[in-house]
Amino acid sequence: MPEAATQAQSRPDVLIVACLCAAWCNTCTAYRPVFDQLAAQLPDDSFVWIDIEDQADLLDDIDVETFPTILIAQQGRTLFFGPMLPHLDALRRLVESLRLQGCAGIANSLDNAAVAELVGRLTNQVCRGQIR
Repeated sequence: MPEAATQAQSRPDVLIVACLCAAWCNTCTAYRPVFDQLAAQLPDDSFVWIDIEDQADLLDDIDVETFPTILIAQQGRTLFFGPMLPHLDALRRLVESLRLQGCAGIANSLDNAAVAELVGRLTNQVCRGQIR
């Protein structure tokens, strides 16, 4: 079994942090190294870069209007979905805050069917080891 799959199954506290961007977006291009830097600093979580055009089949009905848009999920639940300024410290604080609260600390996960389906697809890919 791939290491990522074992990790996702044995550690339900793993966060999936996805950045939804586009190759043509200059802000996203500048944000990529920042996102990758945080991924290296938090190796226990799964950081996923999603190009909305190259991976449109993954997004299905989700329409991303503002870049970058961040999706954070845990245990199949959406904890955060929205645009975010491309700053390392802002993303780190958000991830750490959600980690402290955990799934139990969120009264209601975000209620958006299309985002919930994306979270399900990403969770399956992490469990299968298809993405880190």
